[in-house]
Amino acid sequence: MYDTIIVGGGSAGSVLAHRLSARSASQILLCEAGQDTPPGNEPPEIADSYSGTAYFDPRFHWTELKVTTQVISHNNPTEARPPLRKYEQARVLGGGSSINGQLANRGAPTDYDEWEARGAVGWSWNDVLPYFRKVERDLDFDGPYHGKDGRIPVRRIPREHWTGHAQAVAQAFELAGFSFLPDQNGEFTDGYFPITHSNAEERRVSAAMGYLDRETRKRPNLTISTHTQVKELLFEGTRCIGIRCEVDGREQEFRGREIVLSCGAIHSPAHLLRAGIGPVGHLKDLGIEVRMGLAGVGQRLMDHPSIALSSFVRRGARMNAHTRRHLQVGLRYSSGIEGAPKGDMFVAALTKSAWHAVGEQIGSLLAFVNKTYSETGQVKLASRDSRAEPVVEFNLLSDKRDLDRLMSGFRKMAAMQMSAPIAAVTDKPFPAAYSDRVRKIGVVNTKNKVLTSIAAALMDGPAALRHYVIDNFVVEGFTFDQVMNDDEALEAFVRKATIGVWHASCSCRMGRDDDPLAVVDTQGRVKGVQGLRVVDASVFPVVPCANTNFPTLMTAEKIADVMLAQGASSAP
Repeated sequence: MYDTIIVGGGSAGSVLAHRLSARSASQILLCEAGQDTPPGNEPPEIADSYSGTAYFDPRFHWTELKVTTQVISHNNPTEARPPLRKYEQARVLGGGSSINGQLANRGAPTDYDEWEARGAVGWSWNDVLPYFRKVERDLDFDGPYHGKDGRIPVRRIPREHWTGHAQAVAQAFELAGFSFLPDQNGEFTDGYFPITHSNAEERRVSAAMGYLDRETRKRPNLTISTHTQVKELLFEGTRCIGIRCEVDGREQEFRGREIVLSCGAIHSPAHLLRAGIGPVGHLKDLGIEVRMGLAGVGQRLMDHPSIALSSFVRRGARMNAHTRRHLQVGLRYSSGIEGAPKGDMFVAALTKSAWHAVGEQIGSLLAFVNKTYSETGQVKLASRDSRAEPVVEFNLLSDKRDLDRLMSGFRKMAAMQMSAPIAAVTDKPFPAAYSDRVRKIGVVNTKNKVLTSIAAALMDGPAALRHYVIDNFVVEGFTFDQVMNDDEALEAFVRKATIGVWHASCSCRMGRDDDPLAVVDTQGRVKGVQGLRVVDASVFPVVPCANTNFPTLMTAEKIADVMLAQGASSAP
């Protein structure tokens, strides 16, 4: 009998396992479907400061997961469904923090005040800031916004070490009137800055590395079970009492006083739905007995809609010997649309777009809607079978304000791209799409290494040859001139090419008892059910203006504190 069973060894699960096992009287089990990342023996792709190899390595993914990102009209059943896209969700200890871009930002104070306004009482900016500070060990800054003792180091690449491409982008931002902010996580104002990342000494520090270190793993009351895929939550009535899972292919059951789902915003709601917790109509359609009717399970899924403008980067401006970090400079700006908070848009400059030889020649300006209003995404079950991935519809541009801001954001990036500093170090800009072709060439293998080496040699040749290769083998569907001279073409490109930035969230939202779409209370406890919590990005009331990893770590720290306090009060 365990005191707590944590399902999912990602960012939230790693935090919970570390914090809850600090009380020696508690027996903690952490289950992770993917492989371990043992201290000192982490896979080199994961430890790498450059994230592009880990992100495209199928060993670390749920490889069958596919989603739709374009808007689906359920009012018009005869309309063809948008194409399915792969959506890389981590299947490895540390979860997304083991393969992500290592961006360590928190969002805006207004985000968390909105959380509280939406019913997450006790989650305002002043409530969450101490937990952001608890997460981090800032290697550059001190003061009221920063932590110095946390388990995740954060730092920035000094400006003198930026690539020529990043330096040129910064100059373009300056020419456009933006101020330099030395600290992205200080005061939340518009401007450009060195991107903050969870990395020390040119090495990733995932949640598993930071929270499940050697000393933590020595605790006799903590069991970490990897290659463990949970198939079913076990119940007595409305009390969750354990899990049924496959451990290295062998079926086992574990019992616990409390079960915590930390599987992310796609798989946590899927577990609830298979357990009969969710929208009554959907459960009945699948022949699943309703244990607890909760209309919000899997609903209002969110991500940040994004679009990219890429270009060929000339030799002297590419990656240098100072760092393998390809994300060095970012910009936060305000669109000015009515009702949106300051800093509702974000641009990141990537000097390198992939691990291979062509990727080293292609730089990008990636814009995403920091404050998105599209909240109609959903997660549903395709079948009752636990091995079947759920149906995931993001509906990324369901709110026209997001479409409009991405179109204006693309024009803004184009103006930057054509400014003198960037034009001097790049050539042949083109609208970029993260298509299946791009994804396939991004898989790490010998064939792709050879093909991209040949293409890269041609692209470093005469300009006419380079333009021919880009036009015929890189660009898909739309040219730069098309989208710049035709608003209809720009809208068509944005609608087709917009993807999320792997910030799936909000599908099991926190809220008030009287909110019919709230799934959990402010402590992550599933409404109407005993012994079951959800602690991950799915409980966010709305996605913050940030990459979601640090908000997830903060959320786990905050709920772990509550769980420890409750455990202490109930101890004999």
